[in-house]
Amino acid sequence: MTLTDYDLRQITAETLQALNHAQVIALSITILADLKESRERLNQNSSNSSRPPSSEVPWGSRQPGSDDVPEIGGVDGSHSTDTELSEPEDKADGTESNELRTDDQNNSFSETSKDEPAPKGRPGKPKGAPGFGRVQKLPVDQVLPFYPNHCAQCKQPFVMGKTLFSAYTGSYVIDIIAPDSGHAGLVLHQTKNLYYEATCDCGHTTRYQPYSSGTDENWNVAVNERHLVGPLLVALICCLSLRMRLSRPRVREFLLDWLHLELSTGVINQCVHEAGRAVEPVEEEIISVVQQSGLLHADETSWKESGQPLWLWVLLCSTATLYITGRRTRRTIQKIIFSGDFKGWLMSDGYHVYRDYDRRLRCLTHLERKGQGLKESLEPHAVIFGATVVQFLKRVTDIVYQARDGADPPQIKVLFLQHMDELEAFWAQCDRYGDSEHKKTRELAREFMYDWDAIWAVLDDPLMPLTNNDAERALRHWVIYRKISYGTRNPQGSRVFCLLSSVIDTCRQRHASPWKFIAEVVKKSRLNQVIPSLPEVPVSA
Repeated sequence: MTLTDYDLRQITAETLQALNHAQVIALSITILADLKESRERLNQNSSNSSRPPSSEVPWGSRQPGSDDVPEIGGVDGSHSTDTELSEPEDKADGTESNELRTDDQNNSFSETSKDEPAPKGRPGKPKGAPGFGRVQKLPVDQVLPFYPNHCAQCKQPFVMGKTLFSAYTGSYVIDIIAPDSGHAGLVLHQTKNLYYEATCDCGHTTRYQPYSSGTDENWNVAVNERHLVGPLLVALICCLSLRMRLSRPRVREFLLDWLHLELSTGVINQCVHEAGRAVEPVEEEIISVVQQSGLLHADETSWKESGQPLWLWVLLCSTATLYITGRRTRRTIQKIIFSGDFKGWLMSDGYHVYRDYDRRLRCLTHLERKGQGLKESLEPHAVIFGATVVQFLKRVTDIVYQARDGADPPQIKVLFLQHMDELEAFWAQCDRYGDSEHKKTRELAREFMYDWDAIWAVLDDPLMPLTNNDAERALRHWVIYRKISYGTRNPQGSRVFCLLSSVIDTCRQRHASPWKFIAEVVKKSRLNQVIPSLPEVPVSA
């Protein structure tokens, strides 16, 4: 854009009439260029730009056989989710909250004067005030005793049948029994854990102490053996929150309606965060698999953390998926790609940070969409270059597919040399339009020249992928999730989301149930035992 908003506010009908003919012509040319650029930006959609289909409004979808370009109402146009879900439905509806607000106002009006403001107290329960326990009472299906093994003072082992144990406290654990051949559907199961103490001959009394990891500077939630929610129920809550994209209140509603289980939103949120902390050691195993892969797909999309703009990155290979949130800088993916541990091929888009890595592939679909956008431009020379780009990319795609479908396996570096003349002719076109006055034309031409080796690396090895569809497909679910949740609320929420989503997608790639794996990890972590490794890679993968 040449004319700014400040300039347009000063241009009126009177100022135009005061200009001479040459000045009017010069201003008209400037306005025409800005108008074309604005119209091209307005006409951008998922078929002629890098905008994903999710950014298009439902009523602006292109009809089959129609040449009209839909108008896109969104400006973001990016892909990318949370651990801490807000409640947009309640904000939009507001029926229940309005009724509660009316009742509160009526009660406060009857107790205090209208002109007298209500006293403001500190949030939370006052110190010394009585608390609130669980109201719902469920039948106990099983009682499990926990005994100390030996004396904490003299280390003398306790012998069952000879040592006198007495229960000093206990706790309830509510879990679910997964469906099996004996029954169908989920069944709630409550266990009563009794913790015993014993007095040794030395006079010291030793108690069985349930394990607790405690909190630290990175985690304000602990992994506790003594927890109301069992491991498999924790996995179900993670499934409802992440896979089904339900907010904390909606998860609470689901558990109450279908399992007749009352859990507060605070307990539900604690379960999700505890699961994230439990699977944290698994992330190092995922990182190791990603760095040892021969081909890595990378993509990024917008993300919000407490309203602040961040980015969600996905790094995906054939057997593992890693998600990272952070700034859109090299530092965010430094450990994975640029540390020297990764030596495979990197499939990515045109983000300039990736250019620091040598063995790189470019997604041809991204470039083809940009070329299609130039074909629909209002600038004649942009239309010509856009048609050239689309035609040549389709030509390269056909060449690669023919090589793959041939009787003999495709040979390395043969196609590039065979079509050197066509590549040189296309380079000349890019060099010609590299100084174009049209911004999009100039940028696309230079992008081809900057990433020349990465774009045509597929001609050196036709078995390499042509697109970055795997990474885009991995982000698609979390894009919808982000639109519902509005991102995360704090760094711990972002961390929990990345850990759990990485484990979920990695297990799916290995044809294993992520929920059984998460439940087993939580179970082992609560007992301070060694957690299981990732599921084995199937032979077919």
